[in-house]
Amino acid sequence: MSEKVLEMKKIDKRFTGVHALKGVDFDLFAGEIHALVGENGAGKSTLMKALTGIFPKDTGEIRYLGKLFNPRGPKEAMKMGIGIIHQELNMMDHLTVAQNIFIGRESTKGRSFLLDEKAQNKRTEELFTRLNMNIDPLEILGNLTVGKQQMVEIAKAVSHNLKVLILDEPTAALTETEIQELFAIMRGLAEKGVAMIYISHRMDEINKITDRVTVLRDGEYVGTENTKDITKEQIINMMVGRVIYEKPKAKSNVPENAKVVLRVDSLNAGKFVQNVSFDLRKGEILGFAGLMGAGRTETARALFGADPIESGTIEIKGCPVRIKSPMEAVSHGIGYLSEDRKRYGLAVDLSVSANAVMASYDDYEKGLFIHAKRIEKVTQKFVEKLKVKTPSLDQLLKNLSGGNQQKVVIAKWLIKDSEILIFDEPTRGIDVGAKSEIYTLMNELVKEGKSIIMISSELPEILRMSDRIVVMCEGKKTGELAIEEASQEKIMQYATMRNQE
Repeated sequence: MSEKVLEMKKIDKRFTGVHALKGVDFDLFAGEIHALVGENGAGKSTLMKALTGIFPKDTGEIRYLGKLFNPRGPKEAMKMGIGIIHQELNMMDHLTVAQNIFIGRESTKGRSFLLDEKAQNKRTEELFTRLNMNIDPLEILGNLTVGKQQMVEIAKAVSHNLKVLILDEPTAALTETEIQELFAIMRGLAEKGVAMIYISHRMDEINKITDRVTVLRDGEYVGTENTKDITKEQIINMMVGRVIYEKPKAKSNVPENAKVVLRVDSLNAGKFVQNVSFDLRKGEILGFAGLMGAGRTETARALFGADPIESGTIEIKGCPVRIKSPMEAVSHGIGYLSEDRKRYGLAVDLSVSANAVMASYDDYEKGLFIHAKRIEKVTQKFVEKLKVKTPSLDQLLKNLSGGNQQKVVIAKWLIKDSEILIFDEPTRGIDVGAKSEIYTLMNELVKEGKSIIMISSELPEILRMSDRIVVMCEGKKTGELAIEEASQEKIMQYATMRNQE
């Protein structure tokens, strides 16, 4: 057994109205890749923030390299050899790769304060060679893909001679190729003795890359197992305390005579939306599948008026409409859950209730006055309906877990009573328990007569939820499948079918 580099014992943390960690244990060995899993709100991020000094633990003990460890902030933790890569990258898009990596630690010429860009670029090249990364140090960071940007952030962390690296949902926005590149880098770091804590909701990845897995539930330690000795189903059961089944849908639940509520014909909106046509029926979940860059999100944004439409027609309930802005889309009964909920769907510094009524605020105004009681009543109704975990309606949204934030976005459109809902990556970054709740909610919504367009990069999710599936590739619709005939193989065949009219 290799050296134990980290040991956390009986870690406890309370916030106002929330007991976030209840005596949690965790340990880590040199060269180990250790998964930390649990539902949103289970305490994973809180435990890591206590470790990196973002806030102090209330009680408990942390030992790092055999000594008591209580960092006063992330900078001190990094200096001591513990770094974290957050899900939302925190870098300077307008600077070069090398400038991002060594910002605050720039190379200088001799004893002067003059920058030595040449030496800095060489240091970056040497770092990339050590990590087997193929990235140009002189490239502007904003020109790189999200996957490459993440590689740069990992390189930046490793340049501090880390002994412990924490990766929080590192593959959420990566392609399959980029995921494999990331895994190769992680294995290389592990061989050099770097210990890694891997936070992810993707069970298949945990089986591929980790050595051990620790499960938290509701702020409590559930257990730690060797990954090779435990199944995906057993991990999920430990996480949620119940069995969750993810079987594909056997047949469509939509009647053959269901009315078409949305018809899109020959839609063009830039190079990622070319001649796209489809229809959506009442009570239907229409899945949109495809690889990254296929044009699914761009199609949704054009429908919602977020991006300009060049040509094509849109009909809602048989009537032609022109949608030039999100406000017009909302007036036609369309609600859009963006894949980037924090950027486009939420105001995280406002309360749960303020976010819930954001799209329908006009309905609660009377002159200069706001109907606070009505807002409270309707928000409470949907918080209970969607099982949003929050200590109060006044809680700031940024203090809720990702899954609960997603539910508040859904509540926003349900309060507005949108009949057509576009769900773009509705379960990205949320755990299996919250996923199951979102799935149940979506099925309830279509039973009530709502219609849903669901964009997802997870094929099991597409096959589990969709009644029909539209597949896109490079801005074009390349196929359409009834759920009864759909399979991962057929979807991928269409998803890689380029240059189709």
